[in-house]
Amino acid sequence: MSVVSDLRRTVSDLHRELTRYELVIWTAGNVSARVPGQDLMVIKPSGVSYDELTPEAMVVTDLYGNLLEGDYSPSSDTAAHAYVYRHMPEVNGVVHTHSPYATAWAARGEPIPCVLTMIADEFGGDIPVGPFALIGDDSIGQGIVETLRESRSPAVLMRNHGPFTVGKDARSAVKAAVMLEDVARTVHFAHQLGKPDPIEQHHIDSLHARYQNVYGQ
Repeated sequence: MSVVSDLRRTVSDLHRELTRYELVIWTAGNVSARVPGQDLMVIKPSGVSYDELTPEAMVVTDLYGNLLEGDYSPSSDTAAHAYVYRHMPEVNGVVHTHSPYATAWAARGEPIPCVLTMIADEFGGDIPVGPFALIGDDSIGQGIVETLRESRSPAVLMRNHGPFTVGKDARSAVKAAVMLEDVARTVHFAHQLGKPDPIEQHHIDSLHARYQNVYGQ
């Protein structure tokens, strides 16, 4: 119970990062976290204002999206999050936003090319596009899993919808969402000036390995 309580607070707090970095508007977007050692997750409730989000407002579901604890209905994206957790055991956090520049790339159905060292560092290559899927069942989750299994990227641009990011924990998934919007904006600007030069694959591999294994404390 204490683990779930801590995760409810963590997930609630992380939603403030989505608004702080202007990745969402109104009630759109969501963060979830897997409960360690349990087939459970904590996720944002559906249609609740960010100003009203508290740890107590977070809901707990199983990994099929069935509500187990909470006073609200789970997010409309719960089935997608649950599918990711069921099929990617290394993932412990999932984030969905409608951040403007990343969503614009998703609307174009175009991967974000690896033309910046930051993209190589965090995403390990081009940021891929996933298939179009309707909200309501686990079709979006299937598209996320199928796309990310073929990529080192923690982010996928779901076609005509928006970005989803994953991580070793919820904070890592939020970090990927923040960095995704930053590089999506920068590469958009670069395209206005001309055709940006892609980074060679061996440099991408070197940059990604350094950032994932050496960078930081």
